[in-house]
Amino acid sequence: MATTEISSPSEELKPICNAMACINEMLRDDELRFILSKLEDEKDKEVFGLVCKRWLHLQSTERKKLCARAGPHMLRKMAARFSRLFELDLSQSVSRSFFPGVTDSDLAVIARGFTCLRILNLRECKGITDSGIKAIGSGLPSLQSLDVSYCRKLTDQGLSAVAEGCNDLRCLHLAGCKFITNKLLEALSKNCRNLEELGMQGCTNVTDSGLSALVSGCRQIKYLDINKCSSIGDIGICIVAETCSSSLQTLKLLDCYKVGDDSILSLASFCKNLETLIIGGCRNVTDESIKSLAGSCGHGLKNLRMDWCLNISDSSLNQVLAQCRSLEALDIGCCEEVTDAAFQGLGGGDYAVSLKVLKISNCPRITVGGIEMVLHSCKYLEYLDVRSCPHVTKAACDEADVQFPQCCKVNFTGSLSEPEIFR
Repeated sequence: MATTEISSPSEELKPICNAMACINEMLRDDELRFILSKLEDEKDKEVFGLVCKRWLHLQSTERKKLCARAGPHMLRKMAARFSRLFELDLSQSVSRSFFPGVTDSDLAVIARGFTCLRILNLRECKGITDSGIKAIGSGLPSLQSLDVSYCRKLTDQGLSAVAEGCNDLRCLHLAGCKFITNKLLEALSKNCRNLEELGMQGCTNVTDSGLSALVSGCRQIKYLDINKCSSIGDIGICIVAETCSSSLQTLKLLDCYKVGDDSILSLASFCKNLETLIIGGCRNVTDESIKSLAGSCGHGLKNLRMDWCLNISDSSLNQVLAQCRSLEALDIGCCEEVTDAAFQGLGGGDYAVSLKVLKISNCPRITVGGIEMVLHSCKYLEYLDVRSCPHVTKAACDEADVQFPQCCKVNFTGSLSEPEIFR
């Protein structure tokens, strides 16, 4: 009887092992890095590192982004392994923000170990103080983006050290840092001339003079979030509009109750590239300035939030809907003077079909007839908020046989999650 030879598993693997040895002998590190750079899927990059220790080392050193929760000991190990890291996310979610999170000693390790870092996210890391953030300023001169939102212990002193040490800073988010004052804006103006994005939501100690100081040096601001900065008024906004006229694209002024028509008229005069404007709660804004804004910025304006602007009426909304042909999102919630006539600006043309989000909650004078006008022109509407509109209920829409686009979510009662476009 003929016998069959059965090779051992080790013998079967020899060709594979030999091939791998051959590849490792023939390809230099820079060639393997080139191969790795061509892998677009993150899972493929992880698999690359499982081939052998050499490939794992190369995959680690080429990694650009990392999201982690780690203490000083683990951070040191990470710094040794991911030596070329560009982006480090140590932020905490709101639900976990009661944990200590990142500490000052952690920031010292980061400053010494991640010398190539460009982006650092410390959002909701409530344990850090000026002492720790100063280490970032002295140790990461190449840093371009820093988020310390809701790190409530930070003051001008620590963040001014960041401004002085990180001169190429492009993006800074400080939401909820209530100890921040105009002194930080002066430091940014002096040291960070390339700053493009600044978020200061709730920094109530910042005033018009601080904004004036900021843009005297930082003239390329594209994104400015000063929501709920209640000390800021028309003077500061007018200076920003004139100084950053060519660059400003997003301006958020939610509940800045001192802001009125002068600010909007200045934006209309100077900021032709404005794409997003949030003026919810700015109750001094009237039809006059909104008409001017629609006429001047209509070609580029995409997102406009005007909820609780109680002096806004049909006349200005008509012009917004008729002239802002790129408009994608509009919020006029609680504008009690608005009626169905506001939507006559949509007409029968195709210039408003770009509208995807419309929020008209708490507008008691809008009826099903107005909704039908909207739907006639806005074929691609994705979200419609009609909460607390007494004449626009699900029953009333069903009775009138209103046909909503298939992709449109209609929020009648508040049961649907809202899009994040205005946040």
